Amino acid sequence: MVNNLEQTFRWFGPADPVTLTAISQSGATGIVTALYHIPVGQVWPMDEILECKSIIEAAGLRWSVVESVNIHESIRTASADRDLYIENYIATLNNLAKAGISIVCYNFMPVLDWTRTDLNYVLPNKGTALRYDAKALAAFDLYILERSGAFEDYNYDQQKVAKAYLDNITADERTQLINNLMAGLPGTDDTFTIAEFKEHLKRYADIDATVLKNNLAYFLQGIIPSAEKAGVKMCIHPDDPPFPILGLPRVVSTEKDLADLVNFYPSASNGITFCTGSLGARSDNDLPGIVERLGEHIHFLHLRNVQREADGSFYEAEHLGGSTDMYAVMKNIVLEQQKRLADGREDIAIPMRPDHGHKLLDDFNHKTYHGYSAIGRLKGLAELRGLEMGIKRSLADKE
Repeated sequence: MVNNLEQTFRWFGPADPVTLTAISQSGATGIVTALYHIPVGQVWPMDEILECKSIIEAAGLRWSVVESVNIHESIRTASADRDLYIENYIATLNNLAKAGISIVCYNFMPVLDWTRTDLNYVLPNKGTALRYDAKALAAFDLYILERSGAFEDYNYDQQKVAKAYLDNITADERTQLINNLMAGLPGTDDTFTIAEFKEHLKRYADIDATVLKNNLAYFLQGIIPSAEKAGVKMCIHPDDPPFPILGLPRVVSTEKDLADLVNFYPSASNGITFCTGSLGARSDNDLPGIVERLGEHIHFLHLRNVQREADGSFYEAEHLGGSTDMYAVMKNIVLEQQKRLADGREDIAIPMRPDHGHKLLDDFNHKTYHGYSAIGRLKGLAELRGLEMGIKRSLADKE
């Protein structure tokens, strides 16, 4: 029997309403977290890493994955001080390695992390989910942000639908839309103002997808040799959503992007966070096929599902529902584990976490980070655990 995937939960530190005790009761054994209070670009001190690790281990759990060591904007924009921030990044990786933490997730999305227009989309069962509404995003871009050049990115029909949407929401809904789109990094309650966001956009005025991808290659060529020496596996998270928004380029959105990434610096330390939700928001991404063709580079799994809509909108669906065939994805993950076992690799129990759970039942009585409720993720983990076991048992029976 192939080793099971390592079941993990994201945890936002001691202030997270979803406690380590609650996580241990879910059946998860691994924790995915970061030192969220340290400003982006600063070196993570060894003592703070060890303190966080000791808290996790005192609860009988393991710090399995760092998500994320975020990348300073100077690296993404190739500013004069980017080499300084790359050196700081390497210092953090070395400290993590000394503490015995060897998998680091990161992303290369400019300015904004994952983006949603609705953080409390009501489902038919009265649970809530995260949603990306294309017309709401367009309304914000065209008529609230009033971004220069925005009208060139939308056809007439899209502009008309966006204007009608904006004209039919209340002042409070308009404010909520702005707050949702201007949210900062996960694990924080920070939001940009419109003026602040426009200043960030100016830094990308001359940065298109080609330039941004070159900057990503420079970053990888700078850190991967040190990651190799330290025994750290880097794994990039795909763009979310996986297409350009608000005039910002996205360069980790397709299978070709992922193939380009691993070829920028071929190494076991240069890998992928395979997020079925992010990649699944594009109908042209063949998720089971990506696992089959690039599975050897996957160091971390985010398993969730989205329901795509014709206009580019999507919402977080049931983990085993939605537009992605999660059975086919999981089957190919299991087959990848079998390949690793045959090849003598040690990283067979790939860390996996249920991502962006619905708010359900008692979740409504707790103020959790959006997408990170306890019961919704517990439900997702239980479903994924059962799917994995069923596939492994069925494959074993055929042998």
